[in-house]
Amino acid sequence: MSIEPWYYERMDPQAVNWIQVELHVSDVQMALDFYGALGFKTVWHRWEGDELDYLVMEREGAILNFWPGQGHVWGKSYFSQFPRTSKPGYGVEIVIGVKDIEAYYEKVKVVANIVDTLKLRPWGLKDFRIEDPFGYYLRMTQPYDVTNPKWAAPKKPKRAH
Repeated sequence: MSIEPWYYERMDPQAVNWIQVELHVSDVQMALDFYGALGFKTVWHRWEGDELDYLVMEREGAILNFWPGQGHVWGKSYFSQFPRTSKPGYGVEIVIGVKDIEAYYEKVKVVANIVDTLKLRPWGLKDFRIEDPFGYYLRMTQPYDVTNPKWAAPKKPKRAH
């Protein structure tokens, strides 16, 4: 896999973030189908038919990892402290940069649960938000250099007392 040059157009080379995100899912085939419909391609997939399965998918430089251990996660010391009814990814927003956001929105709105429509945000970028079949919250946005403060939401003016 190679990252396309456009990815760096708005990105300071020092700002590239190589963090890995691993989503615990209940059904790897459902992840393959859903994220495939979003334009992600399989990088590699280990299929053992159990909790040893692992899937890595990529789209325009965005890499997501999937582990089918959603049912096994409660046995892990950290996750066992939360109720089993907890929504996966509660309080987390996964931000994915997308070229040609308008065309992409038109393509995926028929296959994704759109929870916030495409719009221009106060910080000057267009994005939309979806929920995947497992409950993860994704923000699909125009690519940008998050380390550049010019992309921060404008401060609200101070009120006179």
